[in-house]
Amino acid sequence: MDDAEFDRALVGAAFALAAESGWRTVSVAGAARRADLPLDRARARFPARMALLLRFGRIADQAALSLAPREGPHRDRLFDLLMRRFDVLQAHRGGVLTLMRALPADPCLAALLAAANLRSMGWMLEGAGIAAHGPRGRLRRKGLLAVWLMALRAWRDDTSEDLSGTMAALDRALGQAERLDGWLAGRRAASPEPPPAPPPVAPPDQPTAPPL
Repeated sequence: MDDAEFDRALVGAAFALAAESGWRTVSVAGAARRADLPLDRARARFPARMALLLRFGRIADQAALSLAPREGPHRDRLFDLLMRRFDVLQAHRGGVLTLMRALPADPCLAALLAAANLRSMGWMLEGAGIAAHGPRGRLRRKGLLAVWLMALRAWRDDTSEDLSGTMAALDRALGQAERLDGWLAGRRAASPEPPPAPPPVAPPDQPTAPPL
C-alpha cells in the first residue's frame, strides 16, 4: 500500500467513525485501528487529528484537478471542478455532515477549515485557467469560497442521487459571481460612467436658461 492509498484508507475510516459516533470521538489511532492500519505509520503521517481534515481537503482537490477541463468558459470549468470536489464529499457524506454539525461549537476547527478551503479555491481557480495570485487573485479566492459555501449548504440538504439540488445551487452561485465585477473571468470591473458636465455659467449680464 503506497502513501496515497494509506492516506485514503485512514481518512475514510476517520469519517466512518465520525458518522457513527460523532466527530469528537475520532482520533488518528482509532481510525488506524478501524482500517487495520499500522499505528506507527499512521503516527508518522498524521501527527494530529487536524491532519486528517487537511489531507481530506487535498484528496478532494486532487480528485478535481486530475481531470481539470482545458476548454470552455471559465464558469463551466469551475462548475466541473467544484462538482468533482462534491463527489469526494458525497463518498463520505455521513462523516462530513457530522463534522459540519460540530463546527459551530469549535471555532478553532472552523477557522482552520476556512483557511484550508480558501487555499483549495485558489487551486480550483488555477485549474480553471484563472490566475489566483496577487491582490486580485486573493479577491477571486474569496469570491469562489463564497460560491463554494453557498453550494455546500445546498449539498447538506440535497438527498437526490444525482445531486441535482447541489448542481442547481452551484450554477446559480457561479452565475451571480460571473455578474459581480467580472472577477470570474479575470476582468476588471467596468468603470462607472463619468457624471455629466455642469451647464456653462452664464455671464453676469445674461440670465440663465430656466430649467426644463
